[in-house]
Amino acid sequence: MNTQDNPLSHLFDNNEAWVKRKLEDDPQFFARLADQQAPEYLWIGCSDSRVPANQIIGLPPGEVFVHRNIANVVVHSDLNCLSVIQFAVDILRVKHIMVVGHYGCSGVNAALLNRRVGLADNWLHHVQDVRERHADLLDEWPVGEARYRRLIELNAIEQVVNVCRTTIVNDAWARGQSLTVHGLVYGVHDGRMRNLGMAVSNFEALDRTYKRCVAALTAGGEHAPDNDMIAADAARLEGVAQAVAATLKPCDDAK
Repeated sequence: MNTQDNPLSHLFDNNEAWVKRKLEDDPQFFARLADQQAPEYLWIGCSDSRVPANQIIGLPPGEVFVHRNIANVVVHSDLNCLSVIQFAVDILRVKHIMVVGHYGCSGVNAALLNRRVGLADNWLHHVQDVRERHADLLDEWPVGEARYRRLIELNAIEQVVNVCRTTIVNDAWARGQSLTVHGLVYGVHDGRMRNLGMAVSNFEALDRTYKRCVAALTAGGEHAPDNDMIAADAARLEGVAQAVAATLKPCDDAK
C-alpha cells in the first residue's frame, strides 16, 4: 500500500501502535476478545465525536455495547435503535441500559432554537416534542445556557421513558430479567458524568421515578437533587450555546 497517497495512513500507524501496546500489556487480549463479547452495559448516546463511550467510562473493548445517533433519541419507529436494544437485552443479556445526553449538544440546541439544519430537522422533531411537553418548566429558566441545559437533561429523561416502554424491555422485566435503564448526562466541558436520578428497574417504578426527576429540574430549587444535575458550573459553560449556534447556519429557503 502506498502510504504517501493514502490520507488514512496515519490512522493505520495509530492502529499498529495501539495493537502493540495492547499486546504488551496483555498478550491474549485480542484472542480473548475474538472469542465472545459479554458486556453488561448498553450505551445509547449522541453521535458527537467528543463523546466516546468506552473512554468516558473507562471500559475496554468488549465491555460496553454502543448505539449512537443525533441527540441520543429513542423512537419506537426506529428499527435500527430497536434492533440494538433487542440484541443487547435478549442476546447479550446486558444488565444496564444507559441513555447518555451531553451538554453542548448541537442537536438539542437546534431543537431549542428552531434552527434549520437540513435533513436532520425531521429527526430533531422528537426533541422539539420534549421541548413542547415541558414548555412551562423550561420557561422557568432564563433564555440561554440554563434553559439549554435543562432541555438536554429532560431529553435524556424522556428517552429513558421511551426505552422503558419498548416491548423488548417490558418482556425482559416480565420474565424476571435483571435490567435497569438509566438517564445520564456527560459534561464535554469537564469530562464528568452526571446522574439524573432516572434509574428504572421495573415498569411499576417508571411513572413515579419520571415525575420525581422532572420535578427536580424546576427552577425553584427545592427539588434539586444531590447529584449535580443542576450544576453550579454553568458559568464555565458561558458561550457554549452561542458557539454551537454559530455552527448551525439556517438552511436557505427553496427557491
